[in-house]
Amino acid sequence: MVTEVIDQTAQHACESVFFFDFDGTVADIQEDPVTVQPVPEVKDAVGLLTKAVARVCVVSARPVAFLRSRFDDIPAIRLYGQYGLESYVDSKLVTDPRAEQFRSVIAELTRRANRELPPEVLVEEQDFRLSLHYRRKPSCRTEVEQWARQAAAATGAILQEGRMIVELKPPVKRSKGDIVRTETEDSRVGWYFGDDISDIAAFGALRNRTDADPDFLGVAVAVRNTESGDAVAAEADIVLNAPVEVADVIRQLMDAIAEHSAR
Repeated sequence: MVTEVIDQTAQHACESVFFFDFDGTVADIQEDPVTVQPVPEVKDAVGLLTKAVARVCVVSARPVAFLRSRFDDIPAIRLYGQYGLESYVDSKLVTDPRAEQFRSVIAELTRRANRELPPEVLVEEQDFRLSLHYRRKPSCRTEVEQWARQAAAATGAILQEGRMIVELKPPVKRSKGDIVRTETEDSRVGWYFGDDISDIAAFGALRNRTDADPDFLGVAVAVRNTESGDAVAAEADIVLNAPVEVADVIRQLMDAIAEHSAR
């Protein structure tokens, strides 16, 4: 499977779009989310990929400001933060105005979470999104989920669950799948690398694009982990075991592109 889709992609490299989630995909998960950096081998490979294909996008729950601090030396990358509510493309930052209006709500929920949740829960305010990490004490999961559900019901926020995390987002329907749909409209090939529940929507967008256009090649790649169970891997075409393996796949692809160009 891997060899076949790499060869097909190499034939249409100039019409290919690649998408990468950040945490757990190009970067190893850490207890403190502030300290997370891309795996060096993966970042180097992604940088080379930007010179060989049509577009490379990082699609993450992280704010664009955070993503820029990790990829500022690879200006060709398109950055989509906060599930696409922010974008940084061609040096232009765009924020969905509907999300901006939710900042005050998130600020108040952050104050409440710090008062009401156990101290082991890491409360992280990210502009107009609230992340509640229970990695330091997994037994807090039920309490965190109940608190978040009540907060969502009271404010209209959207609840998003992930790897040892529960998030509250603005009531704006925007997913990673929406980004994939837009970015692949004029392409022949789309690859998405992800590891968490929110990435399943992106996998689905690739699958729908393939169903609508048999000439389109969509490749869903999951980075396996124990925290999100088998749900993500079950939806993928290719399954990897760690972020560093993302670099291996990209290097295989780069070799195939070079070989195809030399013919």
